[in-house]
Amino acid sequence: MTERTLILVKPDGVKRGLTGQILARVEAKGYSIAELKQLNASREVLAEHYAEHEGKPFYEPLVEFMLSGPIVAIVAEGHGVIPGFRSLAGTTDPTTAAPGTIRGDFGRDWGLKVQQNLVHGSDSVESAEREIGIWFGK
Repeated sequence: MTERTLILVKPDGVKRGLTGQILARVEAKGYSIAELKQLNASREVLAEHYAEHEGKPFYEPLVEFMLSGPIVAIVAEGHGVIPGFRSLAGTTDPTTAAPGTIRGDFGRDWGLKVQQNLVHGSDSVESAEREIGIWFGK
């Protein structure tokens, strides 16, 4: 069954010029890009996207980081794209992410591991549907 997922290239990935390399890895894995746009996110979009983290210590620094520059939002499609992209991305901590993953190859530990880790990928079909609606309209 074909799945859809939301991928975000976060401000650190865009600023460092890694969007093309990240997209190339997604496509090389056999997934297709259904939608793509670059934008500056609003606080309202980020509050909706990160609603489950509101009140946690990292919430406000994460939102501030995501407001710090352009983001590339992508809808990718393919069989098993949700777990496939999460594997391709690597663990959230760039220092320990495996070589060969996006975060393992390009990630930097700025002391803000949760925020500045290049990419976001939906973690379930339900999250993907919700997140695609937030970033691309219901």
